[in-house]
Amino acid sequence: MPLRPYFACNSLLYLFDDDMPEKLQAAIRDVPDFPQPGILFKDITPILADPELLQASISEISATLPHQNIDKVVGIDARGFIFAPTIALQKGAGFVPVRKKGKLPWKTKSQSYSLEYGENVIEIHEDAVQPGDKVMLVDDLLATGGTAGAAVKLLKALGADVVCVSFLIELSALNGRDAIECDNIHSILQYS
Repeated sequence: MPLRPYFACNSLLYLFDDDMPEKLQAAIRDVPDFPQPGILFKDITPILADPELLQASISEISATLPHQNIDKVVGIDARGFIFAPTIALQKGAGFVPVRKKGKLPWKTKSQSYSLEYGENVIEIHEDAVQPGDKVMLVDDLLATGGTAGAAVKLLKALGADVVCVSFLIELSALNGRDAIECDNIHSILQYS
């Protein structure tokens, strides 16, 4: 069986653990009725608190784009920020935040979107990516696809080439992939 690389600080560690997806899944805590009644929230904080699981989750997401050179890794506010900067360092790319409206300090482009329990607006700095930049978009969870779909629209409006969209968790029953204009969508863990 092949060894899988796991990133740690400035070097590569090689861990052999085919059970890692199951360990990640076992660590996710279900929180009913959060942030409102009827929502079953997938809490990843137990993964974040465990160095091995955190390292593995970053490595698994990063591995969804193993042989592609990219210019930027874009993380979606807020939990995408946990994974995207480290993946950017691994890939020798820059990190770009996509934030909720009003959180970025300079000129922005914005995009509204629907999510499973309301409406929202995200923004990106106008100069965050350049036309032709190859971009990987990262977030912790794919549900309805509203946020990621809006982020892809923003990136494409700035002329970026979105080569990959990757998530730690996907709630596949919500068909979120349908809202994302990208042919290369990955998730590490899927729930129906």
